[in-house]
Amino acid sequence: MTDTYLDGTDVSRTFGDVTALSDVSIDVSGGHVVALIGPNGSGKTTLLRILVGLLEPTDGEVSYEGPDATRPLGYLPQAPTFRPGFTTRETMAFYARLVDDDPDELLDRVGLGRVPDRRVEALSGGMTRLLGIAQALAGDPPVLALDEPASGLDPGMSQQVFDIVEALAEDGHAVVVTSHDLPLVEGAADRIVVLDRGEVVANDTPAALRERTGGPLHETFTSLVDAGDDVAIRTEETR
Repeated sequence: MTDTYLDGTDVSRTFGDVTALSDVSIDVSGGHVVALIGPNGSGKTTLLRILVGLLEPTDGEVSYEGPDATRPLGYLPQAPTFRPGFTTRETMAFYARLVDDDPDELLDRVGLGRVPDRRVEALSGGMTRLLGIAQALAGDPPVLALDEPASGLDPGMSQQVFDIVEALAEDGHAVVVTSHDLPLVEGAADRIVVLDRGEVVANDTPAALRERTGGPLHETFTSLVDAGDDVAIRTEETR
């Protein structure tokens, strides 16, 4: 039995006459990774932003039920940006100071301890994403929401990012992550929520989803979503 840290019930969101989410329910427990997958435009980022309080739902509710914490929720956007002219340590020191955390420990935690003096504008895309994860970790929030943390990264850096995701869950965090990289999702997630056109079409373990077609996860995915959707999914063959 695990404790639910974040709970969304019947969450809907409209933008004018466009429905981005419709009656989506999701819970994220401590020590677990929940992955949100779906075609482009299926509502993953909208749901993630609602879960962390950056966007209000049109209907439904989201509640934080985790441990008392100075900062309950940490969030990594798809494209983290940092003010140029500052080093990684100076940047992390700014965020760490807000929540009485140690910037060096945060950098070490994501593998950036070896480049404390590198300016943020000189970081690679992968390192910038790692710095964003470190910022999300400041204050040690019980819930981490990571939006496409491995998008556009080479296979080695993508694996490093998902190794961090797994380590966070092993440390007791509740992690919810969006990704198009199904092999990495399959290896890291305890549960996968498949969204299509703003609705949940599946919510199960990776093993249970694979059993639906008897093949790899991407076969189940393509069988669940509408054939007309713009499906952008990485499989082992495209890595």
